[in-house]
Amino acid sequence: MSKKFQVVGIGNSIVDVLAHCEDAFLSDNGVEKGIMQLIDTARAAELYGKMGPSLEISGGSAANTIAGLAAMGARTAYVGKVKADQLGDIFAHDIQAQGAVYEVPRAPAEAVDETGRCMVLVTPDAERSMNTYLGVSEHLGPDDIDVAMMADADWIYLEGYRFDGAQSHAAFAKAIKACKGTGGKVALTLSDPFCVERHRDAFRTMIRDHVDLLFCNEHEMQAMYQSTSLESCLKIAAEESEIVACTIGARGALIIRGAETFHAPAAATTVVDVTGAGDIFAAGFMHGLVNDKDMLTCGRMGCVAASEIISHIGARPEADLQELFRAAGL
Repeated sequence: MSKKFQVVGIGNSIVDVLAHCEDAFLSDNGVEKGIMQLIDTARAAELYGKMGPSLEISGGSAANTIAGLAAMGARTAYVGKVKADQLGDIFAHDIQAQGAVYEVPRAPAEAVDETGRCMVLVTPDAERSMNTYLGVSEHLGPDDIDVAMMADADWIYLEGYRFDGAQSHAAFAKAIKACKGTGGKVALTLSDPFCVERHRDAFRTMIRDHVDLLFCNEHEMQAMYQSTSLESCLKIAAEESEIVACTIGARGALIIRGAETFHAPAAATTVVDVTGAGDIFAAGFMHGLVNDKDMLTCGRMGCVAASEIISHIGARPEADLQELFRAAGL
């Protein structure tokens, strides 16, 4: 009998505040280009006040992946904390509107921390520099994990960024135990090279002991295994996880399963904003996986999905991804 959920994601619940800017704005305001930096409430307010016209869209890495999967027709759920405030309302509405189950109790209105938000500054080269205030999302803990939901999932998808939370490791452990106990599998995304630097040992232990599918880009892979040789890093990763899906920018993605390596080429598109490209790549890949596609097809589906996301502002799909898959013969 099939399980209720094909994929359940666990991660940060964030509302993205996106705006275009010049490179000079980054240097003038102490923003490091192309990475994610954690900021506090005061810094979030400061940057927001200096940003130009912005667009508010629900985000969060794993949440983007789950929203993408739901839009593709997968049976999904999401676990991440928001507050009973305006941005919390936006987040809950958006992910439920995509078709994902979202039932995590909200932090009360009187809570000190607010719903998390990420100031995403997009420069003319389409690179994004993220400044993230985690808010209540940071306090995700074991009590937020519904054991019955995890046990009823074919896959759980864990967000690397959530390793920054004090209680999140315990939350992940609880979810993994419940999922694996009923034959489910675990996917992990490494999220960001600096996140890897902060939590390398914890990541490595989880990968070796529990992870069946590892998502990353080439920079995260090199940070994880501390080598400039992508080939040698991928070889080690493939020995520790059943499947490794590593994006390599405009060259597409490399998929490794056992002794086999597959190259999925990037799909042609006009790059506007690369925010969420890795998130939606994971969604396309996992959609193929839960529908019993071969590894190369899964990789190609990930690349097609990523090409749609980077063609517009925002990390949630605007086009019919199923139609794009059909047009690509997938």
